[in-house]
Amino acid sequence: MLRKILITGGAGNLGSSLAIRLIQDPNNFVYIVDDLSTGNVMKLPSSTYDNWAFKKVDVNCFEEIQAVMESGQFDFVFHYAAVVGVARTLEHPVKVLDDIDGIKNILDLSVKTGVKRIFYSSSSEVYGEPVELPLHEETSPLNSKLPYAIVKNVGEAYCRSYFLEYSLSYTIFRFFNTYGPRQSLDFVMTKFIEQAQKGADITIHGSGLQTRTFCYIDDNLDTIEAILNDGHCVNDTINIGSADEITILELARRIIKLTGSASKIVHLPALELGDMTRRKPDITKMLAILDKEMIGLDEGILKTIEMGVEQNI
Repeated sequence: MLRKILITGGAGNLGSSLAIRLIQDPNNFVYIVDDLSTGNVMKLPSSTYDNWAFKKVDVNCFEEIQAVMESGQFDFVFHYAAVVGVARTLEHPVKVLDDIDGIKNILDLSVKTGVKRIFYSSSSEVYGEPVELPLHEETSPLNSKLPYAIVKNVGEAYCRSYFLEYSLSYTIFRFFNTYGPRQSLDFVMTKFIEQAQKGADITIHGSGLQTRTFCYIDDNLDTIEAILNDGHCVNDTINIGSADEITILELARRIIKLTGSASKIVHLPALELGDMTRRKPDITKMLAILDKEMIGLDEGILKTIEMGVEQNI
């Protein structure tokens, strides 16, 4: 039986990668919407597949997304549309808050049109500055302060509330730095790779001793596809990331080595906001679902280099 799946923000890194993965199954029909404010049509699936469609839609505008959802009658919705990127979200905090309208629109219309389950793209940013490590879905308190993190936290609350009020099933993904060749140059991994390949200075804000973990896109997609197909994490929250912690300074050094670059590392003033000291998720739930060895950092970087970072997208 054909499954009809809606992906909002489907012309971005995660959304487009998910769409391309899901259309490999001919039993899926994937409808992609994106307002193209940060997404790009070049990231959409190949025209060789006929089980997908795209429409430029602003999900924050009720009438636009209403027309799609009422005509589409989708079984599942992946709500990935959001203002993303540290610099962009800090520069446009009110635009970030507007995404609450989109969350409510998607949930209201999911209830109205009989969606079976909504998958919500949250973020590691909801944890704020960590008070315990690793960051566990149930025990780590949410310490949201920045508008982007607050909106993601509000979105999680909306999902839980709509389940309690309307029995709309949900799964919340808290994403931790998923990277790959389709990621734009707004993000640290692809920015460093591009700088290294050009032989340009690799620029780090602050000392570079702040830590992050990095999850290659295939591990993200394998987990999410299993969650969709096998019914994992219904009405639950899951960290999607890697447990291997690395400093930003060491990441720059690693990329210089793997690219054979002569780039130098240059330290810029530290960001006043939005640059948490550490990030390390508890991925026990993810590993149980993935049930395979994850792609290591060096391998993931080399895959990204080999496939080619999306330039200026």
